[in-house]
Amino acid sequence: MLYVFLLSTFIGVGVIMRVSRLLHTPLMSITNAISAIAVVGAIIVSGGQNYPIGIRILGAIAMFCSMTNIISGFLITDRMLKMFK
Repeated sequence: MLYVFLLSTFIGVGVIMRVSRLLHTPLMSITNAISAIAVVGAIIVSGGQNYPIGIRILGAIAMFCSMTNIISGFLITDRMLKMFK
């Protein structure tokens, strides 16, 4: 699993670095949608009584990270759209 994680990290960074600036706003929209799915999963795990406390803490951390990504993505997208006006 570590090999898959490292490989996907390098591939993801390589793909993101090659995206032109014109496509940055649609790419942010896609990552916001993916983060929204992660938030839903993190809410389910964080609020579930059937999960151990360690898993629930990791769910809360995942929810915080995903919400940070969503909020900053919207702020960056809004700023970029204002530059085009």
